[in-house]
Amino acid sequence: MRIEELASNWEAEATGEVALFEYAVQLPLDDAAKLEALTELFPRRNRQQLISELLSAAMDDLVSCLPYVQGERIISRDEMGDPIYEDVGLTPAYLRLAQQHRRRLQGDMEE
Repeated sequence: MRIEELASNWEAEATGEVALFEYAVQLPLDDAAKLEALTELFPRRNRQQLISELLSAAMDDLVSCLPYVQGERIISRDEMGDPIYEDVGLTPAYLRLAQQHRRRLQGDMEE
């Protein structure tokens, strides 16, 4: 989900798969004040939901901003027939690691 989609989603009920693990963070004062403002603006969402959804959207946006690094292997061709080269930058490594950790965390939840 993208950042710009959050406010409209908060007005509706959003559900998703939730890990059994909790992460504690200490927010800077300004961010804590902004979070409190959001809890007043969107009373259907509690602080934990807002933090979780903001973090998720920020991570999605971050991965879309990781630079593309052209590799040597052609993985496809575009509609003009020009080659599309594999990305050997941080994006594929991040996605691979995220999937690896998701499987591990999911396995931990099933135990």
